[in-house]
Amino acid sequence: MMNLALFKENMDVHGYCVFTNTLSDDFIQRLNNDCLKWVDICEQYQIKAGINALGDGTAHHSVGSQDSIDSFIDKHLFHEYLNLYFNNAPYILHACNPVGGLPKKLNYVHNIHRDTRTFIPEYHFRINMLVMLNDFTEENGATQVLVGSHRSSEPPDEEFFNENYVQLLGRAGTVVLFDSYLWHRAGLNVTEKNRVALTLSYGPAFIKPQMDYARLLGETYGHVLSELTRQVLGYNSRVPTSLSEWYQKPEHRLYHSNQG
Repeated sequence: MMNLALFKENMDVHGYCVFTNTLSDDFIQRLNNDCLKWVDICEQYQIKAGINALGDGTAHHSVGSQDSIDSFIDKHLFHEYLNLYFNNAPYILHACNPVGGLPKKLNYVHNIHRDTRTFIPEYHFRINMLVMLNDFTEENGATQVLVGSHRSSEPPDEEFFNENYVQLLGRAGTVVLFDSYLWHRAGLNVTEKNRVALTLSYGPAFIKPQMDYARLLGETYGHVLSELTRQVLGYNSRVPTSLSEWYQKPEHRLYHSNQG
């Protein structure tokens, strides 16, 4: 793992930081299998909703089935870095989205984008975590980032991006933390094999996540979680939906007083 001062410097200057050899081969394979399982599940929702005809090779908010993804979240392998990034303030999971990286398949991740529409200069609004579950190579479309672009409110010109991007190459098990303001895109996988990744994002507890994980998972599920996992899954920053939920003693309130 990396010295915290070096992590902070990399995030401030470049907008991203790479960690190698973070996961065992067995756990990588389990995550790979579970990500593809969730892609299959979510493709059925996409097709049923008429979003597309075949699914796009991505999944969203893939938590709660007590698989290796839940285990990865519960390990909190990068808590000290996330804690530093958010200046020791409580943070929560904002998204948990597996990507299949299917051969020859284009979808929205291949467009130049950043993962939040809100831009507040110098504010750590959100951080992304990219977990490589296959080797990321030039041929299989490893993620492309524009170094330092997390300081820019405007999208880069496509020609400029094409001439200046850096590709995030790495062995399976490599993890990249990057500022969600960083402009990036996936490359096209021109091989015959998947390039599977687990992508997550974390943000301050008082900012709405993409999915209300605490209500999705339920109170029974939350009772068996560690205190840190309850925090990360949003159990301490829920919004009341009735007066009876609002009028509670401090220890029973859905939105805790330290959440910002």
